[in-house]
Amino acid sequence: MRNGKRRGFTLVELLVVLSILALLLSLAVPRYFSGVQRAKEQALKQQLATTRKALDEYYADQGQYPDTLQELVDKHYLDKLPWDPIAERNDVWVITPPELPLVGAVYSVHSSATGQAADGSAYTDW
Repeated sequence: MRNGKRRGFTLVELLVVLSILALLLSLAVPRYFSGVQRAKEQALKQQLATTRKALDEYYADQGQYPDTLQELVDKHYLDKLPWDPIAERNDVWVITPPELPLVGAVYSVHSSATGQAADGSAYTDW
């Protein structure tokens, strides 16, 4: 310590900086997580639309609905099984069979995720 000057930060300076950082994080983190949730919901809507379109195309080509979702992949109507970003799985879709006289087992799909979206609707209703 030459000339009576000390190097470094005081405890008060560190506390002020940390409190400002905490304030900024408390504002940013909730917005981040709500943005992530909105992105998952949009991805789910897109997966449902793509899968339902593939089901319609399958029916138009084959004259019946597929027996499983895997059949859409096997016949190249989908690249891979659809991923449910809310449930975070691809094997838990709720499958709606067609009404008679239509043939097949997969008429439509819905998410099996529990809970409600930001707009108040249930994921299972999409």
